Amino acid sequence: MKHYIDLKNLLCPMPVIRVQNKLNELNTGDILDAECTDPGTLHDIPTWCRINGHEVLEIKEEETIFFSIKKN
Repeated sequence: MKHYIDLKNLLCPMPVIRVQNKLNELNTGDILDAECTDPGTLHDIPTWCRINGHEVLEIKEEETIFFSIKKN
């Protein structure tokens, strides 16, 4: 199942905390799409996912930064 979280205009560490909290609510295999504006998330979210065993499926940088994360 796909889920979306809007993290625009939030600064570190809030985007990572909100991703963590949302993933805790989801089932294994669910996909979380997260949209951010903080450039620090390009490093922070993939690092957090790697440490916690989740998979970053996609990162897109356009007007915002978009992550697609699979909960493992």
